[in-house]
Amino acid sequence: MTRSNDVLLVHGGTPLEGEIRVRGAKNLVPKAMVAALLGSAPSRLRNVPDIRDVRVVRGLLQLHGVTVRPGEESGELVMDPTHVESANVADIDAHAGSSRIPILFCGPLLHRLGHAFIPGLGGCDIGGRPIDFHFDVLRQFGATIEKRADGQYLEAPHRLRGTKIRLPYPSVGSTEQVLLTAVLAEGVTELSNAAVEPEIEDLICVLQKMGAIISMDTDRTIRITGVDKLGGYNHRALPDRLEAASWASAALATEGSIYVRGARQREMMTFLNTFRKVGGAFDIGDEGIRFWHPGGKLNAIALETDVHPGFQTDWQQPLVVALTQASGLSIVHETVYESRLGFTSALNQMGAHIQLYRECLGGSACRFGQRNFLHSAVVSGPTKLQGSDLVIPDLRGGFSYLIAALAAQGTSRVHGIDLINRGYENFMAKLVELGAKVELPGGGDTA
Repeated sequence: MTRSNDVLLVHGGTPLEGEIRVRGAKNLVPKAMVAALLGSAPSRLRNVPDIRDVRVVRGLLQLHGVTVRPGEESGELVMDPTHVESANVADIDAHAGSSRIPILFCGPLLHRLGHAFIPGLGGCDIGGRPIDFHFDVLRQFGATIEKRADGQYLEAPHRLRGTKIRLPYPSVGSTEQVLLTAVLAEGVTELSNAAVEPEIEDLICVLQKMGAIISMDTDRTIRITGVDKLGGYNHRALPDRLEAASWASAALATEGSIYVRGARQREMMTFLNTFRKVGGAFDIGDEGIRFWHPGGKLNAIALETDVHPGFQTDWQQPLVVALTQASGLSIVHETVYESRLGFTSALNQMGAHIQLYRECLGGSACRFGQRNFLHSAVVSGPTKLQGSDLVIPDLRGGFSYLIAALAAQGTSRVHGIDLINRGYENFMAKLVELGAKVELPGGGDTA
C-alpha cells in the first residue's frame, strides 16, 4: 500500500514561473564520493545535492570506517578514509538495497582491504543493466569472485593488474568501474569504446587531482597508468544537466518560464539544439539558463537518443511530455534503455496519443531492433491532457509524470513520489517556488 506521504496531489493547468537552482550531478557526486575511498588523505567535495543516492553512499562510506562530515559551505562534504575497515554484511545490505552504486565500491575496497562484499542491487527498472560485466572486468584485473546466497564476495590476494578492455557498448557504469579500479592497479589499463559523458570527464578530473594518470583519446579510448598511492582531492562537482533539462521541459509543457540557476551551456548543447527545434526559447547567462515557451505552436520532431555527445536518454522522457503538445507527428527512437518508453502508457491514459513500435524508427538501426522491444514511439499532437491517477515507474519517468500532471487540466494523484528524491533535490519545494499547485493528502506541507 502506498504511504500517504508518498502521494502528491497535483492541480494542473498553471504555468511554472520563477527560479530554481540545480547543484552537483547525480551521475557524478556519488561516484566522486566512492573515489575518496582510494585516497590516503581527506577529500573535499563541493556542490553536493541532498538526494537519496548521496545519503546511501555516505552511509556505506561510514560503514567502512570513512569519516564523513559537512564542510564549511553549504553542500560541502569532507571525507576522511584514513581508517577504512570491513563492514558488516547485514549493514551493507540494509544501506544498499535500493541503489546500484555499491558495485563501484569493489575496486577501491579490493585495493584498500583486499576483499569486498556486494549485495543484490536495486535501481530504476528501465531495461537491462547487467552487472555481470562489472564482475568480468574485475576478474580481468585479477580479482576472484565467489557467489553466495547473500551477494558476491570478492578477493584480491595480490595487487590488481592493469589490463586491456573493450566495452561492447559505451556504458557509463562499466567505464566508472574500470576507472576506479585501474588507478591503483599495477601497470597500464587501456579501455576502448568507453563512455565519455561530462560526468565521466569530471570523475577523471577528481582522480587526476588525487594523483592518477589518465588520458582520453578522441576515439573513446581511455588509458590509465596505475600509481602506488593516491591522495585526497578538493573538487566542485559539475552541475546536473539532466535535472536542468527536466525543468526546461517542464517550462515548455506548462507554457511557463523557468530560470535554472547552475545550468551550463557546454554540457547541454545537444539538448539546447533540440529544445530550440521543438520551439522552446532559452537565454544563456553566466549563472544559469532561462527556459521558456515563447507562445504559438510547438514543432513535431524526429528524435533519437544516444550516448554522449548524442541526445541523452535521461532527457527523453521529460521532453516527450512536451512533444504531446507539439503539432504533428514526433518520432522518438530510444537506443540506450530498451524499456524506457513504457512510461508512455500513463500519458495515453491522460489523453496523449502515443504509439509504440518494435522497429527502429530512427536514422540508424540499433541493438534493440531485432530483439522484440517496444523502443520507438510516434507521438501525435497536440492533445489536451487530463488529470489522472499515476504510479511512478522510475526516476526520470516519475518526473515526467509530474510534468504531465502540471500541464494537464484537473487534478492528478501521483503515487511513489519518494522515488524522485533519488535524483531531484528538494523537488517539491522547487515546485512550490515555481507556483505549482501541489499538496500532500491530508494537508501536509509540500515544501
